[in-house]
Amino acid sequence: MSSSSDSSQREIIGSPSPTNVHKLIFVMASVTSLMLYLHRYTWAVIRPELAREYGYTNTELEQIFTFFNITYALGQIPSGVVCDYFGARFFLSSLIGGWSLSLVLFALGGSFVTFCIARLIFGAAQAGAYPSLNSVSRNWFPPANRTTMQGFVASFAGRAGGALAPIIMATVLMSYFGFHWKVALMIMAGAGIFLALVFFALYRNSPEDDKRVNEAERKLFRAENLAQKTQSKVLSFKQALKHRTLQIMVFAQVSNAGADIIYTSVLGSYFLSKGISIAEMGIYASFPLFGGAVGGFVGGYLNDYCIRLTGSRKTARRIMGSSGKIIATICLFFAISQTNVLALAIGLFVVKFFSDWSQPTVWGTCTDIGGRHSGTVFSIVNMSGNIGAVLVPVLLLGPLLDGFATTQVVDGVSEVVTNYFPMFIVVAVMYVITAICWMTVDPSRPIDPGQES
Repeated sequence: MSSSSDSSQREIIGSPSPTNVHKLIFVMASVTSLMLYLHRYTWAVIRPELAREYGYTNTELEQIFTFFNITYALGQIPSGVVCDYFGARFFLSSLIGGWSLSLVLFALGGSFVTFCIARLIFGAAQAGAYPSLNSVSRNWFPPANRTTMQGFVASFAGRAGGALAPIIMATVLMSYFGFHWKVALMIMAGAGIFLALVFFALYRNSPEDDKRVNEAERKLFRAENLAQKTQSKVLSFKQALKHRTLQIMVFAQVSNAGADIIYTSVLGSYFLSKGISIAEMGIYASFPLFGGAVGGFVGGYLNDYCIRLTGSRKTARRIMGSSGKIIATICLFFAISQTNVLALAIGLFVVKFFSDWSQPTVWGTCTDIGGRHSGTVFSIVNMSGNIGAVLVPVLLLGPLLDGFATTQVVDGVSEVVTNYFPMFIVVAVMYVITAICWMTVDPSRPIDPGQES
């Protein structure tokens, strides 16, 4: 017994420690997610500048905004399939460079048509980012804490990028350094082009393909990766769309993204309507997005903890998916009742904290039911969300805001004053619908019956 024990100890001591390349991949995935939202949420600053410089109405501004969502939605499924088939290295680095260049095109544009074309390209390039990152997480994040890591990448890093966008663009580049908004946008695009080059240089599609990874680190992923390789290469959409949980997630994401679109589209204009400067707007508009960042990270941790506590992935996903939306709905009405701008911003921080703590649940459930095809499954879910993101601004948000806008003359100057309260009523209804959907999901049943969830 003693000899056997000593032998085992010597074997353990003599075994090389795993390399930590997967930690580098985690950092790169996080920075990519941050850059994705950093660039996307520049619209919070661009929107009021377009209204001031070009005199666009709310409806026209929402039309320009929605051209992004059209190609973003249409590109989800094709990009998920491409990434699942070829891998993320070349594909994702190309996307990062592509969407960064589209920001340069937007800055160089000067008409409604050129702005719309740039937004189309921007949406098409960003469409494949999260399906690709979902596949990255499947290949490189250890299963035991994958949802926590996904929560950090998708929610904390992504929402942090969104929160930093108005601060960097409006408060720092435009107000402190005095750059025109178009110059500020091109500076931010340059950071994305640099990231694309770094990602291509450092990322590999799997631990098996990376010479920096030793055998001990490969063992962290090998059993799961071998199981994935035994599955079919391309997922049948007919098979996928028959899956009940995927159907529910599709409907939930339409509602969820429809509500979430206000934070991308209208937030800057909403805060400016409170009579603050553009520099102050950059600070206050970041509060809700920082709330989403923290909420997403906490939600990822709570997902893994709830799974361990309940012993049921289904119960944990249902609790985390629905509870945050219900709490966010209650907090929303408290937040918008505040007359002090700082109190309003803090209130929306809390709203977004609870709303976004379900974001890792979306990633985790896509991985649960998708397995090897998680990139494709996520692309279906994300595309569905962007149907809401396309329809809500054009058919509801723009006309609703214009319908509740009045023209007032102050010191001889005509100003358009918008009542945003009806918009928040719509958001609350969509939160409740999303919560109800999550109460019925079952991630324990994978799309491919031959794989384990």
